[in-house]
Amino acid sequence: GLNQAFRRRIAGTGATPDQFTALRCLTEADPKGITQGELTKLMSSDPNTIASLVERMEAAGWIERLPHEKDRRAYRIRVKPDGKRLYKQLRELAISLQASVLTVVPEREREAFLTQLAAVADACREAAEQAPKRKN
Repeated sequence: GLNQAFRRRIAGTGATPDQFTALRCLTEADPKGITQGELTKLMSSDPNTIASLVERMEAAGWIERLPHEKDRRAYRIRVKPDGKRLYKQLRELAISLQASVLTVVPEREREAFLTQLAAVADACREAAEQAPKRKN
């Protein structure tokens, strides 16, 4: 439900929740950029999904791929100025939605709730990483 509410809030920006997550990961990462493989792990996704996501974001002018300084097969992905502006806008919408949704949790319990929710998210990420890989 939260993903659907967020998708509706950001619809006018042209971005998706996954693109927001990618922008967040890239913004919080090394300023030199990260590889597509690193982004895949950070987003707990699969390489094909991230490849498509990166292509669309690059075409939109939000990110750029630069040759990796050590690995000739890899690229470093960095956020461009338009991507930084978009991320700031999306983050404000996300914070507003979070504040709105959290009104159902008593204020004195919110910090503990968010801590527990983060622990659940970490456990989900770990479970996804430990799941057997699909055979092609």
